Amino acid sequence: MQQVISLLVENKPGALMRIVGLISARGWNIDSLTVAKTLDTSLSRMTIAVAVDDHMRRQVIKQMNKLINVLQATDLSEGPSVTREMVLMRVRAPQESRTAILKEAEIFGARVVDSSVEGFALEATGETEKLDEFADIMRSYGEIEITRSGAVTLSLEAKKLRLSPPVTKGAQVHETDGQEKLVHKTN
Repeated sequence: MQQVISLLVENKPGALMRIVGLISARGWNIDSLTVAKTLDTSLSRMTIAVAVDDHMRRQVIKQMNKLINVLQATDLSEGPSVTREMVLMRVRAPQESRTAILKEAEIFGARVVDSSVEGFALEATGETEKLDEFADIMRSYGEIEITRSGAVTLSLEAKKLRLSPPVTKGAQVHETDGQEKLVHKTN
């Protein structure tokens, strides 16, 4: 099953490598990965979509929370959330198809970002399935080229985000009521 993980991480070299390394070491495949700075430029927000077994979902979050530079890992798969993806698409089509392409783009909420003699460059934002459908329809008009952003997800839960301090080397973590707490540091 697809698991969507939101990570708040320190914006430091090697953070992405450690996260991706943890996922690949377990043999999981990343379906989508997006990263960008937050309002605080020392932090970045990552959204990762990964296919894992249901019984491994909690374990993935626990392991992510133990990584250096990870301040918070949250599973957004089950709670209320909004997921969007952006696609940039070049459609090469004959002149007689142009009006139909523009009508389809309007139906899908896409906008024209460039127009040339060969065709259009379109931008669309929405759910992944909607964008897949849009690409299939555009493919019927001619040759297409696509670049996708990957999914970004925002939790709609009312609770305030709670940051945990990064786990330092040699620290032991104890879990109570689904919350991990730093118990003591060993040297």
